[in-house]
Amino acid sequence: MDQTICITNADIYTGITNIPDGVIIIKNDKIEDVVGRERFLKMEMPSGTEYIDIEGNVLCSGFIDTHIHGFSGYETSDATEESFLQMSRHLIAHGVTTFCPTIYTQEESRFTGSIQAGISVIGKERGARIAGLNLEGPFISRKQIGAQEESALKEVDMELMARLADLGQGKISLMTVAPELKHMRDLALFCIKKGITLSAGHTHATYENMLEGMQAGILHSTHFFNAMRKLHHRDPGCVGAILIHPEISCEIIADGQHVHPALIKLLYRDKPVDKIVLVTDSLGPTMQKDGELKANKELVYIKDDVFYKVEDDVIAGSSLTMMRGIENLVSWGIPLSDAIMMATANPARVIGIDREAGLLIPGHRADITAFNKDYKTTLTIVNGKILYRKE
Repeated sequence: MDQTICITNADIYTGITNIPDGVIIIKNDKIEDVVGRERFLKMEMPSGTEYIDIEGNVLCSGFIDTHIHGFSGYETSDATEESFLQMSRHLIAHGVTTFCPTIYTQEESRFTGSIQAGISVIGKERGARIAGLNLEGPFISRKQIGAQEESALKEVDMELMARLADLGQGKISLMTVAPELKHMRDLALFCIKKGITLSAGHTHATYENMLEGMQAGILHSTHFFNAMRKLHHRDPGCVGAILIHPEISCEIIADGQHVHPALIKLLYRDKPVDKIVLVTDSLGPTMQKDGELKANKELVYIKDDVFYKVEDDVIAGSSLTMMRGIENLVSWGIPLSDAIMMATANPARVIGIDREAGLLIPGHRADITAFNKDYKTTLTIVNGKILYRKE
């Protein structure tokens, strides 16, 4: 039996335009139409239609977090189905409808165990949908390790890559690599055939290395500015290449700590807005209520919304949420419409789901988020089903 839901009195950001007093009509799991109030009053809805008045809240496509290691005390390195499912369940209260669980570089058996656990729960989620996995390594630079496990880093190994691809069963969406590594072109061409988007990160690539990587199809970049060769006036490096070339998209962690807000404003000024992707890079202890704080099996502490390893005070990752990232971007002068685009349409395009998600237009999946003026989630819908509603 068909089900119709009409969400009324909404400040709708479709990803294309803003409808201040709008109505979105959902039929089963798809968006049927998005209209202004005046047009809606002339329409006839079927009997049994459910009406939801969201009292002027912002309504947009559900957030898509393509780089997230963990949430609410659970993380991918647990390598258990339960942890992936719990991440899915908890993320909906923060407006996330789709995510790419991101797996650290770690010892091979744990790395593959995390992949297996993630793949096995796809289709079983009861919250945010898993679009595919994001592998952060292992083919990354020893000069830009960040919080990755140094002993687990690998030179390009095509046999290993083939095993990972087989294990991924076509569900690896993203992979972070260092473009300067030997045989990277072979790996890039292999990944194109497998539908895996390669992202330059944890890299010491020169400007020339980056151009070679882009030519081979590496057209995205991981947590821009962080864990990559810096900009120098005689060596543009990885950062310079990403700033200069509009073809390559980039992730940003908008917590105000990983990247200075002024540099994000510079990026916004010089980069096409559709090439900027908001991510959280959040770790397992993000929004955790109690217990020890651990990330990738190591004790961490939090300071200024950033997790640091207890052992050596190295930044381990962020405690950002997508909602707080949007709030931060707006506070730094970026229009709300563009901040929403960075959290919805742009990541959808990077992982190749833009024909079904990321915009509020007829025919797209009914993945929808609503939030109030305080940037608190008030409604989350996944596949046309209301999974979170703040009364």
